[in-house]
Amino acid sequence: MIAALIPLVTGFVSVVVAMGLLYFTGQKLDLSIFVLNTAPMIGLALGIDFALLFVNRFREELEIKKTDVAIAKTVATSGRAILFSGFCVLLGLIGMLFIQAGIFQSVALGGIAVVFTSVLAANTFLPALLSVLGPHINKWMILKESKGKESNWHSFARFVMKRPVVMALAATILLIIGMIPVGDMRLAIPESDSLPTSYESRTAFEKYKETFAEKDKTIVYIIASSDKDMVDSLEKLENVINDIQSDSLVSEVDSIFSATQMSADELIAVSNIPELESQLAPAFERLTNKNEALLQVKLNAKNSSAEAKDWVREWEKKKTDLILKIGGESKFHQEIFDEIFNKLPYSLAFILISTYIVLFIAFRSVLIPLKAILMNVVSLGCTFGIIVWLFQEGHLRFHASDIALMIPVFAFSIVFGLSMDYEVFLISRIYEIYLETGNNNKATLEGLISTSKIITSAAAIMIVITGAFGFTGIIPVQQMGVTIALAIFIDATIVRMVLVPSLMKLLGDINWWSPFHKKRRIKQYG
Repeated sequence: MIAALIPLVTGFVSVVVAMGLLYFTGQKLDLSIFVLNTAPMIGLALGIDFALLFVNRFREELEIKKTDVAIAKTVATSGRAILFSGFCVLLGLIGMLFIQAGIFQSVALGGIAVVFTSVLAANTFLPALLSVLGPHINKWMILKESKGKESNWHSFARFVMKRPVVMALAATILLIIGMIPVGDMRLAIPESDSLPTSYESRTAFEKYKETFAEKDKTIVYIIASSDKDMVDSLEKLENVINDIQSDSLVSEVDSIFSATQMSADELIAVSNIPELESQLAPAFERLTNKNEALLQVKLNAKNSSAEAKDWVREWEKKKTDLILKIGGESKFHQEIFDEIFNKLPYSLAFILISTYIVLFIAFRSVLIPLKAILMNVVSLGCTFGIIVWLFQEGHLRFHASDIALMIPVFAFSIVFGLSMDYEVFLISRIYEIYLETGNNNKATLEGLISTSKIITSAAAIMIVITGAFGFTGIIPVQQMGVTIALAIFIDATIVRMVLVPSLMKLLGDINWWSPFHKKRRIKQYG
């Protein structure tokens, strides 16, 4: 009972302190409402995961060592693994900062805060608490472990290690099958249909569109600016409007000319007659302002369609007699999509390269970080494929809808780091045993046996925490929760428990090769 409470307390402390830090951040920056979902989700998951690893190792060491020595050994091993694991999660979140959009920056800052507090709590608060508890951590034991009896984890680990080729192939085939639907993924910015049908805001908006909005059409707002007063630039404005109206996608352009039913020449002539000029003043006040004029362009396309986004992108770059500033829903969609897809390569490059460097420093191996990154990418690809099948195609009673644009970015940045938790937990234990024995097969087997239970438990808790968001009625939040829970499940089972040990067995001592170490020095921890 005591041991079970400690991870919950640690997770709670991490989240509360992180939310306190975010309070002060929110005084200077506007933070997205998504921070209230993602920060507690990441914080609880990480805080509990780190505490599980730490407490489990401390209890192992306490069987043969005094409390102070057991704490020191646990910090040197599990504390070190937590530090590198936290770095990997941190790097994934920092990668989101490349995308200059408020929602991504807010989630990244919220995540960075909870990662910092989770790692800090695991290496300060937790050792202090365990030092006070000492042997009392095993009090109120309900299910006592049977000593000397081979557990199911032993049997599973031996089964995987005896059939590395078959197990590796089976795991790879499963992951590839899951990836197949990814090519059909459709991304969209969430709109009113993301809300439950019972929400008044959705009902009112859908009624408005049904009653007043033109179907499959969108309005693009353009501000045309001149270096002179707009009355003196009416001919240029007319030329620009004629160019716009000649576009096949344009159905109508509302402007000062359509409002007054006059051409540029006629308006110029009328402006010199005071009596007529006063009659046109309301139209000029509504549609012009000094050297600027408002144009409302109706397109024969949906606001989120590729055609509408291409149209605003092209017209923004076109050289005309006047300077054009384009706005509206289609422009918003185009800018968000372009920002993400233009910055995503830099974000991915940063995450992958920096993660490789951190794992190389942790394990002094060329191959292990590369394998970890590739397996994470394949695991996420499989997750995205299943998410397309669930949400986009509407299986298992999920409402059929496009995937929210931010989900792949959030999922990759958050899950890539969270998945590395299990990689670091598993490989750290294997690496520790390998340094002691120099035997790769023995290290892999014992590492798998000793970490299988803790990785499965940690994953189960993380799945419960993140999967709980799948029960919300708001589709983007639902997609986020299910995506992260599913990614953790795939990673903790197929990848870490089957694929990683199979490849470790097949590659042998090549796993630990590094050009900076001609011969690996075997040493003893502690």
